[in-house]
Amino acid sequence: MTDELKVVRAGFAPIKGTRHLAYDRLVLDDLGVVGDRGFALVSVNTSAPGRGRVLRTVQHPSLVAVRAEVARGRLEIGLPGGESVSAEPVVTGESIICDYWGREVELELLSGPHSELFSRWLDRPVRLARARRGEVVFAGAVSMVTTASLGDLARRIGDDAALVAARFRPNLVVETEEPYVEDTWLGREVQVGAARLRIGVPIPRCAVIDIHPETGKRDVRLLKTLASHRPLNRAGEPALGVFAEVVAPGFVG
Repeated sequence: MTDELKVVRAGFAPIKGTRHLAYDRLVLDDLGVVGDRGFALVSVNTSAPGRGRVLRTVQHPSLVAVRAEVARGRLEIGLPGGESVSAEPVVTGESIICDYWGREVELELLSGPHSELFSRWLDRPVRLARARRGEVVFAGAVSMVTTASLGDLARRIGDDAALVAARFRPNLVVETEEPYVEDTWLGREVQVGAARLRIGVPIPRCAVIDIHPETGKRDVRLLKTLASHRPLNRAGEPALGVFAEVVAPGFVG
């Protein structure tokens, strides 16, 4: 029998690394959340044409202060100071091979005002690129954290207000009563809305969780607190939440 989980927050970021936004409704297909990280910012290697690197949030924390949304085919970007652009990304026919956590991914370079805006914001030249579904996703297609685990961590740092779910950038936050019970869900199928997922491995965490999810400033030491009581992987990273794969597509919300 498939367990049914209550989703209390659902979200994603259309550009990898930008602010993680909550949505009333998500569509899940075989590849994960539709619209999730469909774009990425890349740094082009000028000494090796056709090569580059996908920008990572942990190295460019100010990205999380940027709001990005797709509306009626247009990609809308807003900076904290109010500067914004709204335009349809244009395919250039160029592609670039990028390193992404030790594996090669091919992305499609785009033209439009977005790259210029991001370059000014980051104070370095970057290009907007379109990614194939799942190409710039670290591991599982869907990420999930639980309310009880978030609540336990909030109590440990003594600051409920600081611990918002968006720090962990999950696609789904589900309601639970027992902290870290999700560690026991490996291989289990669960129902979320009209979709069914199969739970995979725990999610290793890095310093991104210490970054305020709207300002991009480091303001708490969540990673150290998490590492003090949670299992560590070989890289010394503590786990919170679980990855999942879509067994039966559907919508959430």
